[in-house]
Amino acid sequence: PRSMIERLMKNGIRVAHAWGMTETSPIGTAGSLPANWDELSFDEQVDVICKQGRPPFGVELRVIDEDGNVAPRDGTTSGTLEIRGPWIIKRYYRADEDAVEDDGWFDTGDVAVLHPDGTMQITDRAKDVIKSGGEWISSIELENAAVGCPGVAEAAAVGVYHPKWDERPLLLVVRKPDSDVSEADMIAYLGDKVAKWWLPDEVKFVEELPHTATGKILKRSLREEYKDYKLKSLADA
Repeated sequence: PRSMIERLMKNGIRVAHAWGMTETSPIGTAGSLPANWDELSFDEQVDVICKQGRPPFGVELRVIDEDGNVAPRDGTTSGTLEIRGPWIIKRYYRADEDAVEDDGWFDTGDVAVLHPDGTMQITDRAKDVIKSGGEWISSIELENAAVGCPGVAEAAAVGVYHPKWDERPLLLVVRKPDSDVSEADMIAYLGDKVAKWWLPDEVKFVEELPHTATGKILKRSLREEYKDYKLKSLADA
């Protein structure tokens, strides 16, 4: 999360960012400091570190929009991240068909943007994106903003059914010990951190969140648990 990177950098700890998966053997991108690093403000330096970096020689990245078109590298247009290269997976062990398209592109399952300099920035996993009114809300960005709120230990955002917008964000929050942060506090804090229409329709405080063996929040379990959840605003309607 951005807040964690900020804390580490303020304490003089050198931070580097990279991205990869088993199918990329395993590095897909690595971050590096730009030539003008010392001229950047602290916030600009954090922006650089938060990005996943650029691919090594021989590896290509592209972003595909919902219509299957290659998205521009403008730093704002998001879509499905695809990768190809000489050591990127072609076929899974004992599979009958290739895991890539005819031209070698592999669908990573991530949602990302590409910046003009070729830097890649993941905004979500495709299955974790909250689709509200035909637009995407990044659960990762919403969570990263939420954990910066004083008194918040952990946060997870999931999409729940809404009759008008298809899905709306439900923010699940674990308080820090002795914290009394409220739903109103959370909404107020997020007010200038994310777009207004990204604000969660409800903040629900829980004792704990499920985690994978490696410590990541288990979104699949949360989606299953809250698939029939009815937002308070709808229950009161």
